[in-house]
Amino acid sequence: MDTNRILIFSSSRAGDGGYLEMAVPVIKTFLAGRALNIAFIPFASVDNNYEAYAEMVRLALNELPYTITTVLPENAKIVVEKADAIMVGGGNTFKLLHDIYDCQLLDIIRDKVNKGTPYIGWSAGANITAPGIGTTNDMPVVAPKSFNALGLLPFQINPHYNNVIPTNHNGETRDQRLQEFMQMNPGLPIVALPEGTYLQLEANLLVFKGDYEGTLFYRDEKDALTKRTIIAGEDLSFLL
Repeated sequence: MDTNRILIFSSSRAGDGGYLEMAVPVIKTFLAGRALNIAFIPFASVDNNYEAYAEMVRLALNELPYTITTVLPENAKIVVEKADAIMVGGGNTFKLLHDIYDCQLLDIIRDKVNKGTPYIGWSAGANITAPGIGTTNDMPVVAPKSFNALGLLPFQINPHYNNVIPTNHNGETRDQRLQEFMQMNPGLPIVALPEGTYLQLEANLLVFKGDYEGTLFYRDEKDALTKRTIIAGEDLSFLL
């Protein structure tokens, strides 16, 4: 993991900001402003209008020196294999993982990132960096071959995190659902990312960044389910 370079955002937007507006300067710094060929994986889109999705990303990043190539089912392996960086958009996590399996990309992506290819993702694209997708917020609109994901990080991600409880709401809260996951999967902590926050991994240093506090769900030394606040700039490398 010492060569892995991973940048994952909770979401494509923060507050009333524009599409990828918050992410653009972070991506520029992360990729050192170099001209790169980026493979954009749009499979989280459920309408399959992949070129339109990729064009949104190109427009958002149009001031940066990147060539963004859309990964399509018919060219998936070759585009990813030739890419200088991999970018994975948000949408439905089940659909994303289903298509990645269908295109036989899981091992290719994992191997490239483990050899130093930068990985950037948001929302669903952040979810799949975990060992599995069991902490996604999405509906299972399609069944992937497995819930096992890239496993680039040894903990779970919950993007778009909040634990707001509407008046007269009687269903489970977000925290309760995440704690249920931990009850059934005791070895996996969860980093919950509110919109406007992100994780950055470089040189074995994992840092939580952004404009808001996040939440870490874990088991303490007495094996009790616990959560605590994480703050911008906090070093989370102990999770690696």
